[in-house]
Amino acid sequence: MIAQRQVWGETLLELGATDERIVVVDGDLANSTKADLFAAKYPDRFVEVGIAEQNMVGIAFGLSTLGYRPWLSTFGVFLTHRALDSVRMLVSQTRAPVRLAGAYGGLLNGSSGKTHQDIEDLTIMRAMPSMTVLAPADEYEMRAAVRWAAEYDGPVYLRIARDPVSPVFDAGTVWTDWSPRMLRDGDDLTIVSTGVQTTRCAEAAELLAARGVHARLVHVPMLKPLDSGHLVDLLGTSRVFTVEEHTKIGGLGGLVSEIVAECPTRPTVTRLGLADGWSESGPDSFLLDKYGLSAARIADQITQRMLER
Repeated sequence: MIAQRQVWGETLLELGATDERIVVVDGDLANSTKADLFAAKYPDRFVEVGIAEQNMVGIAFGLSTLGYRPWLSTFGVFLTHRALDSVRMLVSQTRAPVRLAGAYGGLLNGSSGKTHQDIEDLTIMRAMPSMTVLAPADEYEMRAAVRWAAEYDGPVYLRIARDPVSPVFDAGTVWTDWSPRMLRDGDDLTIVSTGVQTTRCAEAAELLAARGVHARLVHVPMLKPLDSGHLVDLLGTSRVFTVEEHTKIGGLGGLVSEIVAECPTRPTVTRLGLADGWSESGPDSFLLDKYGLSAARIADQITQRMLER
């Protein structure tokens, strides 16, 4: 298993060898985001801004007007909160080809504290006009996402997890599009997830199968733009559970609920995620269990909800 942040850094290193337009603008976190790999190899295309995220966005925008393809390197929380006005005015409104690499996305940030956790980023970024929002599931999908984003002519927000997760895709998987995809079939219920939470949902589906519950698993790697018709076709059951390492307000659960609300035949949607409130810092296993996001807690919650119907 390789952490997504490591894959991001290694893939940029590979792309930098053939595309001199790629530059990295960092907010004093290169050793954490793994942008230091790029900095060591291509120091002339690495800009260290320091703890000045608004300026970092402005510099990246300026570079994009000169034909460069800039990547921003910092924690997701600083892009979606501290630098949000700059992202909105300079990147979103102009459709600048700036790639926002939101490292340490979600709940699991290595005990850096709740100030550094970003469990609202998907809500914020998917509401941003012109913004493409990607949340890959594992190391293989992350590599493909970085390569795709490097060529995309517009702003991209890429959610990057800190720690390794068990892959759900094979090393030889080829990505031809970023539509929702069914990873497991089942006719009792459908689990919809995004980002690295999909790996834990895959484990939860195995636990449910051992209990005689056959869950379909749908992964949504690109939350915006989204092929909503294709997602509806994949749901397939009368009970749908969205699961996300993110607040339940406005993220994946909100997105699926919005789409389902316009369907003639509406499945029942149950949203599993973080409640409205501040999370806390701690070890990964503790946090996943506390907030109901571990494989065992997901399976237990779904089992209980199915018994209540």
